[in-house]
Amino acid sequence: MKQFIRLSIYGIILMTSTGKAGSQLSDKAQFDVAKNLSIYNALFKELILHYVDSIPPQEIIQKNINYTLQLLDPYNEYISEDEIPEFILHTTGEYGGIGAVIASDSNNIYVAETYVGMPANKAGLQAGDVIVEINGEKMTGKQSSFASEKLKGQPNTTVKIQFQRYGEKSQREAIITRERIEIDPVTHYDMLTENVGYIYLASFTTHSAQQVLSAINGMKKNHDLKALIIDLSDNGGGVLEDCLKMLNFFIPKGKLLMTMKGKYPEQNREFYTTQNPVEPDIPLAVIVSKHSASASEIFAGTLQDLDRAIIVGNKTYGKGLVQSTFSLPYNGQLKLTTAKYYIPSGRCIQAVNYSTQNNGSGLNIPDSLTNIFYTANGREVRDGGGITPDILIQNDKTPTMIYYLDNQNMFFNFVVQWRQKHPHIAKPETFTLSDSVWMEFVDYVKKNNFAYDRQSEKALNKLREIMEFEGYINSASDELKALSEKLKPDLDRDLNLYRKQISDILAQEIIRHYYLAQGSIIYSLRNNNAVKKAIDALTCHKSITKDVAAASLPCPLKNERLSNHFANLSILTLNYN
Repeated sequence: MKQFIRLSIYGIILMTSTGKAGSQLSDKAQFDVAKNLSIYNALFKELILHYVDSIPPQEIIQKNINYTLQLLDPYNEYISEDEIPEFILHTTGEYGGIGAVIASDSNNIYVAETYVGMPANKAGLQAGDVIVEINGEKMTGKQSSFASEKLKGQPNTTVKIQFQRYGEKSQREAIITRERIEIDPVTHYDMLTENVGYIYLASFTTHSAQQVLSAINGMKKNHDLKALIIDLSDNGGGVLEDCLKMLNFFIPKGKLLMTMKGKYPEQNREFYTTQNPVEPDIPLAVIVSKHSASASEIFAGTLQDLDRAIIVGNKTYGKGLVQSTFSLPYNGQLKLTTAKYYIPSGRCIQAVNYSTQNNGSGLNIPDSLTNIFYTANGREVRDGGGITPDILIQNDKTPTMIYYLDNQNMFFNFVVQWRQKHPHIAKPETFTLSDSVWMEFVDYVKKNNFAYDRQSEKALNKLREIMEFEGYINSASDELKALSEKLKPDLDRDLNLYRKQISDILAQEIIRHYYLAQGSIIYSLRNNNAVKKAIDALTCHKSITKDVAAASLPCPLKNERLSNHFANLSILTLNYN
């Protein structure tokens, strides 16, 4: 019988035969494997029998397995029987439960987020509610993973939850009927202008292609849809099969989408469009970010290589490796890197070169070692480092202070408390963060002993150590003292310095608590530079062509030959701040 494995770009998707792989090992390689496994087995037996203290064999062997896999690259993983449901959730977006994200801190298990229309949301649970008991079992001292497993179960079964809401003296109780939870990957879609539609796709799951098609049809039915933006920013990938299905919507039948190359020739595969496109001519813009990875990069890169879309945003993550899952004894799974993928131009966008010599950490591929490839219309593109957008957006750098505010849950905890005094706020389209709310947040941060590690102070201390070592400390003591005074921690000053960035994150957190993930997307669209530039590109706004001189970008909405509407895109990569 042939052995079958499931191929994935993050999750379980396709089937392929690899029955010959084992037989292609040389006699020496097979002997080395058998010899060293025999040594390890004998060694571990002696370890268990004779080591002076008792040791947990399962824990030690598990750590050895994980260490071995991580020596190769970070995408390899042993998935135990207990972890299979979570693995399936990430690949399919489906599970049986109440439809809530559960988190924990040093004291409590709490609800981090609920999904609209799901059991937890319908039962009235909201972000910040502390879960005290699940089916009579106290959650004090438990991890979020423990509580999450207790909340999951077969659809149509019930779970009883005792929870405490901030500001209330008595606990609340909810008896919730579990449902088959299917997380909608299309977080939001709508018309942004009279003619330009927008879809935010959070991940590629087993039903994402159908959800995207439904969104397109919904906009076509009710609006004059003439151009489309697909937002893949922060989309970490998912199921390759649905990524390829989605590409079929926009690319003619018979076109090469992707090539997969493994260790052995019989593992190599080519993927083509298999059906006539439903939207062969609609002008497309795809938004990506530095966290867009894997299937997202296949989608954006394939459309770029075929000159079918304008890519807008930041350079993507650069994951060009394919994982396959193998069945193991006792219902375990092994997720293992078995191939690399190549998009139509022939390039692989893997950004890091992993090898056992680097202990799995890998080395970034320098620009000098990347190669030039060409799109269908002859534009130059490069391999070895993600997808470089056609319109590159330079985002503001995130201050270190914001990371500390987020890590210490300052945004989340403030909103949990603030919400109890403000049951209603304006809609995401019109909400603004007032000065009074800002001052409430500043007071909250001060009262809760917020501490942040300032990199400039660290660098100054390091400089002081070097100057002492080299003997310059006395000659520059006055200058060091003056610089130290300027870098002295001042919370009021630093909060005010980064008020704009902090206010935007705080406003999004407030919106998320009232209007969930969709509301957060709607709010972010108001000042999304990548979206604005995508609209400009699709509608030929003057800001896109101001520096292009005579050889300007074509106008998709006015171009009679829409299938070639990006033929001249090779003239430049635009940068916007």
